[in-house]
Amino acid sequence: MTTNKKDASDPKPLEDISYRGLFDLSGKVAIVTGGAGILGQYFCAGLAESGANVAVVDLMGVKAQKFSQLLAEQYKIKSIGIACDVSDPLSVQRMVEETVTEFGEINILHNNAAGKSDDLDAFFAPFEEYSLDQWRKIMNVNIDGMFLVAQAVGKQMLAQGRGGSIIQTASIYGLMGPDHRIYDGSFYLKHQINTPAVYTASKAAVIGLTKHLATYWADKGIRVNTLTPGGTESGQNDEFKRRYSDRIPLGRMALPHEMVCALLYLASDAGSYVTGQNIIVDGGLNVW
Repeated sequence: MTTNKKDASDPKPLEDISYRGLFDLSGKVAIVTGGAGILGQYFCAGLAESGANVAVVDLMGVKAQKFSQLLAEQYKIKSIGIACDVSDPLSVQRMVEETVTEFGEINILHNNAAGKSDDLDAFFAPFEEYSLDQWRKIMNVNIDGMFLVAQAVGKQMLAQGRGGSIIQTASIYGLMGPDHRIYDGSFYLKHQINTPAVYTASKAAVIGLTKHLATYWADKGIRVNTLTPGGTESGQNDEFKRRYSDRIPLGRMALPHEMVCALLYLASDAGSYVTGQNIIVDGGLNVW
């Protein structure tokens, strides 16, 4: 006698899901602030290759426009470059309006812009001599800018009523203190470097803002996560790269493209049940 009764341990039929398809961003509209920067260009390219139409947003508008043209040609998507000062509310609002006018909606925000100082002596000054003016200049971009862009894009996503994904770039030094010993003999652009306290504090604030917004917008379907890169090769001298790499379990600095796949996971439906998280791509530094 046969029976159709199934044992509890029997394999269950799988849903008809294309796991590769979950990463597909075709038809989505993404904004990347700091999009013309070293990492920003990689982030924009990754989104474009995955099918997203990309607004390359950067303080350097001409560079953003030229890069957006390259993206459109290479990946056969739509892309525009927009000049924007993320620390200026009116500039941010104009950027969002221009994006919506061009593409009709916004589905993904990579809140990636970070402040750079024209005065490296002031930026890398010892903590005891650090000026309040320099502190405020960096905070104005690194956290005030994050707030302004997330606020403006979040409003647009709420008006659309279809949720969205916001990813905010922090830094490994927003999660842990720097090892000051590695900076002896370390140079970037021919200037002695360190990690200023303002950088650590501002990037830690990004992680806190992400957690707040993740719970605040969760019932509206807007996911908010942090992407935290470790040290990435971008022109540091060999001495710094050696000293930094000696601190990493994987034994080297990151390459820019190694951050992109984490972004695509968080931006796409592959990360549909992920919010409020900090995805750390640091070669294992924070586990020592």
